[in-house]
Amino acid sequence: MKKITIIALHLGYGGIEKAIASLANMLCKDYKVNIISTYKVFDKPAFYIDNKVKIEYLIDDKPNKKEFLESLKKGNILSLLKETIKSIKVLRLRKQCMINAIKKIDSDVVISTRAFHNTLLGKYAKPGLKKIAWEHSHHNNNKQYINKLIKSCKNMDYLVSVSKELNDFYKKEIKTTKCRYISLALDDLPIEVSKLKTKEIISVGRLSKEKGFESLIEVFKLVNDRHPDWHLNIVGDGLEKDNISKKIKQLELSKNITMYGFMEKDKVNDILKNSSIYVMTSYTESFGLVLIEAMSYGVPCISFDSARGSLEIIDNNKNGFIIKNRDINKMAEKIIALIDDAKLRKKLGQRAYEKSLLYSSENVKKEWISLIEGKSK
Repeated sequence: MKKITIIALHLGYGGIEKAIASLANMLCKDYKVNIISTYKVFDKPAFYIDNKVKIEYLIDDKPNKKEFLESLKKGNILSLLKETIKSIKVLRLRKQCMINAIKKIDSDVVISTRAFHNTLLGKYAKPGLKKIAWEHSHHNNNKQYINKLIKSCKNMDYLVSVSKELNDFYKKEIKTTKCRYISLALDDLPIEVSKLKTKEIISVGRLSKEKGFESLIEVFKLVNDRHPDWHLNIVGDGLEKDNISKKIKQLELSKNITMYGFMEKDKVNDILKNSSIYVMTSYTESFGLVLIEAMSYGVPCISFDSARGSLEIIDNNKNGFIIKNRDINKMAEKIIALIDDAKLRKKLGQRAYEKSLLYSSENVKKEWISLIEGKSK
């Protein structure tokens, strides 16, 4: 039985971390799967990982980004100096521990999930390993980011991108590494879909700047002016939580918006099943697995086109809506159109469910096995 090693920065909350858990769970039925995680940020992974998967943590600590930013915000020089020194120490330790771990890897295939790890893997891995870089982030035409990723793939055998757009882009830019497109996957399909009869809207994601939740609040304000009986659920946690809460209070929407924080998958699924519309306001999104999850419940989705990954998932006017130029008024109009027209919700929801079937774990697993076993495409 072949052995697969996946290299992770951590196994906490986040899209990459969720994808790592999903991939490990898929592959452990056919291979020996091991995850090397730089940091141990929680006692157990944030997302379910099968007991067959062996997890190795390198550092029983976590980055002090939050503490550093708080010190910077408060202007506390002593505290800032302390956190800066700690940050430097942690980064040095992170690199050395990962180099040591990579030198010991005896797997047949190694999958790296960060450019930083790609570079170390390409430099220190034993000869003969199949080295796969797995890219989840959209470059957003950031030349510095693009060049960093390309450089990190110099000694990698494959670059797997989670969207067709990224795959096509890097195929033109990278000559030394083979490029493959493999989408992210649904862990499972729900037994029961939404009836689309509730007055509930949902959005799920990390509460960070790039996810654009403040824009979501502005959009919902326009919707609320027309339909004050509708409700918005926000699921997720992150550094922007306080700013988003302030925005909700400023616009007097506290009674109409619930912020749940991070929730276990089963509870998120319960809310999805009880929702009638899904809204994504991200500034950037390489794929948008949460859209597929919402669509698997037959929930029509609306997204700004700035979330590039959503363009491959949502077929505009067929199973949802794509809004150009981050037009808040236009997005509110489309949400209101779905609120006003139950038949439209049902039609788009049915097509959304049908589209989600393309991303079943069975289909995606076949693509990964094809790559691992060296089958050409």
